[in-house]
Amino acid sequence: MSGYLNLVGYRPLDGFDISEPAALELPDALLAAIRGAVAGRGEQASDMEDRIADVRHKVPDQHRSEFDELLGEARATYRLRDERGIYSDIWASGLMRRAVLAGGRRLAGRGRIYDAEHLVDAGLGEMCSLLSGSEGPSADEFASRFEDRASHTAKEAPAHLGPPPPPPSDPSELPPTVARLMRATSIALGEVFGSSEAQHDEHLLRGLAASRGVYEGPARRVSGPAEFGRIVQGDVLVTEATSEAFNILLPLLGAIVTDNGGLLSHSAIVAREYGIPGVVGTRDATERIADGTRVRVDGDAGEVAVLA
Repeated sequence: MSGYLNLVGYRPLDGFDISEPAALELPDALLAAIRGAVAGRGEQASDMEDRIADVRHKVPDQHRSEFDELLGEARATYRLRDERGIYSDIWASGLMRRAVLAGGRRLAGRGRIYDAEHLVDAGLGEMCSLLSGSEGPSADEFASRFEDRASHTAKEAPAHLGPPPPPPSDPSELPPTVARLMRATSIALGEVFGSSEAQHDEHLLRGLAASRGVYEGPARRVSGPAEFGRIVQGDVLVTEATSEAFNILLPLLGAIVTDNGGLLSHSAIVAREYGIPGVVGTRDATERIADGTRVRVDGDAGEVAVLA
């Protein structure tokens, strides 16, 4: 257990910023993950090979060997995405948070700040100055910064700073190999971050059909790991977007609905892997679906009906 906690305990559960709590700071979520692993939940049958065979059958005979090669390459390298995020970015952020909180506890003990976590909202120069005994912002200033950050969400941030960015260059003006790479990159980014533009009806939300199947159950709006304890078996997860932190909930979920993300987003991928009906990229499901409302998630049509 000590080895496991040393490995994962200081990673932020949901994000790449030192303001996010680490696993050891949310023991209920961590305990749920451990219990899930011990119980073997999530070992669900997958029809992935059947789906691959179905797609491969549609590929013309003369291109199947190329299809097999590209698929093998994709399956071999895709895991690098999560490995880079977890073992590089997230872990580094967690170690930095651990150091900042250690410094914060010292300063709180001296009466320089009210709470150890308030040091998270200091700049590096301010941290060094305070810990060395020099002057710095007051405890009231840090408390105000903390309250300001905690009272806002990423959805309130503007889409860009300054004037709107120019459109990307026309790939046809680039050398052929570079143009092919730029087109592929644009398609991939769109499928990761893009959302549906379909219009909603009063009691029907439209998004992207991310994972097949139809499921009806209570909606549970969750903004992050601090609320994971509210999820019970059979709930429909309604959230802005998911990250690796949400993986521990997957064995409990009946369906997934998100505001953001395309067919290659984390939400869509894990829904397909676990065989959970999923609709992603609805834009505003978290605003239109009240917590506890009964919904029907149609992962085939990409629709979410609000029933009651």
